Amino acid sequence: MEWYFALFFLLGTVLAFMFVGVPIALAFLAANMIGATYFMGGNGDLLTQMSRGIGQLANNAIPTVTTFNLMPVPMFLLMGEIFFFTGLANRMFSAIDQLMGRLPARLSFVTVAGGTAFATLSGSSMGSTALLGSLMVPEMEKRGYKKHMAIGPILGTGGLAMLIPPSALAVLLATLANLDVGRLLIAGVVPGLVLASFYAILILAMCLIDPDAAPSYEVERISWLQKLRLLTMDVAPMISIVIGVILMILNGWATPSESAAFGCLGVLILAMIYRKLTWNSIVKSVTGALKVTTMALLIIFGSATFSALLAFSGASSGLIRWATGFDFDAITMLLIMFGILLVLGMFMDQLSMMLLTVPIFFPLATQLGFDLIWFAVIVLLALEISFTTPPFGLLLFVMKGVSSPDTTMRDIYMAAIPFMACAMVLVGLLIIWPDIALWLPNLGR
Repeated sequence: MEWYFALFFLLGTVLAFMFVGVPIALAFLAANMIGATYFMGGNGDLLTQMSRGIGQLANNAIPTVTTFNLMPVPMFLLMGEIFFFTGLANRMFSAIDQLMGRLPARLSFVTVAGGTAFATLSGSSMGSTALLGSLMVPEMEKRGYKKHMAIGPILGTGGLAMLIPPSALAVLLATLANLDVGRLLIAGVVPGLVLASFYAILILAMCLIDPDAAPSYEVERISWLQKLRLLTMDVAPMISIVIGVILMILNGWATPSESAAFGCLGVLILAMIYRKLTWNSIVKSVTGALKVTTMALLIIFGSATFSALLAFSGASSGLIRWATGFDFDAITMLLIMFGILLVLGMFMDQLSMMLLTVPIFFPLATQLGFDLIWFAVIVLLALEISFTTPPFGLLLFVMKGVSSPDTTMRDIYMAAIPFMACAMVLVGLLIIWPDIALWLPNLGR
């Protein structure tokens, strides 16, 4: 079978299952079983072909989901769940709010700062958007904030969450693409800080252009001693856990898996110190982390089997030969892949997008001579930007669901575009100066 027929057969089967409403992970597993029977089953009756093909596929894929590199995923997710269900997240939000005093658009800054911390740990952009939307938007609208000042920062926090470690999605991407997990986590630090700076400048600029967009209001004044207490008691301990995880990985004191375990232990100890650790919060945290981890492992298993089928059928090598046969330079090919991710994000969640594209894009990136850590950072940005791409980005509809009834889709589109533009500028800077992403992970090499 020609490579393009094999590719069309495999992708077409997946899309057909999705079209009839089969969940994405199950759609890939079903398509993989059919593909394995056809491509790996050999000769014989149908049952024999199925047994051989699926058996060989499972033998190839099981080591992928039992690797030690995946240990940070449940640990990072558990950190986020404990952070939320014990009330530590709300405590930090409240402290940051008070520390900012009468800063213009302070609730927008609180949303970016606190929301990034939570979204980074939670690993779910959709869940974080729903939480922040229901928590922060009513408060900002009550204070007279215009809709773009209330909605935009929430949609923007996802891009930071994907970059600044600990990021469960970055761990999953590194595992799927067979990259160094620690290097990819560290590679996101500087781009994440740059993007945070862009957001801060954008919010200030919008306030200067239209002071009525975020009107000031009287807030309770607190003394410097009270500010110091809030900083040391409610903010620094939470932030120190994230910084500690980064330093452990950066300095080689611990592997990413060990660092994630230490981070999870740190959140548990904090919850105990603040007397917030209850049996109910433990059960909810473990249940939430278990659900997302199970889904992630199912996605990874599907990706591993899909990659094996693409390679076995010749679709991967044929597609790479075809793509590199065009008279396009490497940057043009990068932009094409980036555009494909933006379109897919209108219809799929991030894990499903990785499942579909990693087996194709990363071998192609290798052929084009890209540094794969740098390329992975750009992919993470594309995954998040695609979630807010009008008109069908999934986060746009999540935001619609938690916003006030008079909020229109146009309001949400207009709020998302400036923050998307910031992320696009960062992508351009990464293309021009790759060291923005590579400088930190290359320090100790």
